Amino acid sequence: MSGIQDWIDNEVKTNDVVVFMKGTPAFPQCGFSGQVVQILDYMGVEYKGVNVLSSDEIRQGIKDYTQWPTVPQVFVKGEFVGGCDILREMFQAGELKTFLDEKGVSTEAKVGAQG
Repeated sequence: MSGIQDWIDNEVKTNDVVVFMKGTPAFPQCGFSGQVVQILDYMGVEYKGVNVLSSDEIRQGIKDYTQWPTVPQVFVKGEFVGGCDILREMFQAGELKTFLDEKGVSTEAKVGAQG
């Protein structure tokens, strides 16, 4: 593995939830990254955002790491979950909370909120 692969591997394995995204959680710079942030924020998940736009090395490195061509990329407890579409489908199907619970990631979902 190259230096960037080692760095990505470390980020993925030392943070419970990591999102490699365009922009930051506070300022997503693409719609797909924004959707992932909205879902995780809504569920009350603590996560680390890594801005792939900050470095071409990271941007290419994460694609090589997962063999997945697009960002955002979501990792939970070292496991590559997928991108925006997969996360959104899991969320809409009610599977995301179960998955996170099984992984031991706390969620503070706005359960019981009317609307």
